[in-house]
Amino acid sequence: MPLPKWAGVIASLLVWPVRFIPRNQSEQSSTRPFACDTGGNLIEQAITNDSGQFDFRQLRRSNYILTIDAQGYQPYSFHIELSFSSDRGVPIYLKPIPDDSESTAPATNISAHEMSMPQKARDLLASGGMKLYADKNPQAALADFQQAISIAPNFYEAYYQIGMAYLTLGTREDAEKNFRKSIEVSNDKYGEPVIGLASFLIDKGDLEQSESMTRHGLELSPNSWFGHYQLGRILFAENKIADAQKSAEQARSLAPNAALVYRLLSNIHLSQKDYPALLQDLNSYIKLDPDSPAGVRAKEIRNQVQQSITKGTLTPAASPTH
Repeated sequence: MPLPKWAGVIASLLVWPVRFIPRNQSEQSSTRPFACDTGGNLIEQAITNDSGQFDFRQLRRSNYILTIDAQGYQPYSFHIELSFSSDRGVPIYLKPIPDDSESTAPATNISAHEMSMPQKARDLLASGGMKLYADKNPQAALADFQQAISIAPNFYEAYYQIGMAYLTLGTREDAEKNFRKSIEVSNDKYGEPVIGLASFLIDKGDLEQSESMTRHGLELSPNSWFGHYQLGRILFAENKIADAQKSAEQARSLAPNAALVYRLLSNIHLSQKDYPALLQDLNSYIKLDPDSPAGVRAKEIRNQVQQSITKGTLTPAASPTH
């Protein structure tokens, strides 16, 4: 039976009116909701209204990280999966930062390093992110990112975004150069550009080096579900099926609503001839993404597998592999 062939996804609309309840009205003006992609790259920044509500509109169907940041409060981040329909949020309650917050800094996708950069540089990073990801204008975004590093030369997050802008423009050499610059300026403490470079090596077929770099990126960003997913892809391509499954399952545990993970798991379980598990993967994918071309293809594959099992041309695995 051939491997599943997945199609691309189509655009969708997200409306996310989340009620944010701060300690007092005066602090709402400093509330900053961000929608990022799964690599932590800013897609759009919203503005809260007087009641603390905000929304993001005209986002593509994908996985996102929503981060709420407010002065005097612990930042809050969580993953969301945007499928074919609009999605509505629930109240989010931020906890005040304790007096000893310096010794117990909360985990956040808006890093302490980024928050330490000059406000003007951070504003340029945010505006560049909107131009790159929301407006689809990488050339204009590039100008903002470059101005940001002219203000803050050690702003390694901006170098990473410059790389992403060049990647969007199709200038892979410049993208790679800026990913490497981001790593250099961060003293190799920032995992996103490491994982970004590793993806280039996958495309070039250098799986050994890509695996090494992805593992290093995960050492720097251990909760990066995309890093674990990418490692699973590499291991699967290297025919290290059991290890690929472990990485894919780790990605699933970090982002259970990331449809991409179930694509990888479906290929793994197909290679193991674990057809009951394959059907579970397909069901999970279809639940998350039922109506896109990829979702329609998943339904076709599921029907083929079910019919083949019924006819006896496929023998289900005696014991599930996970």
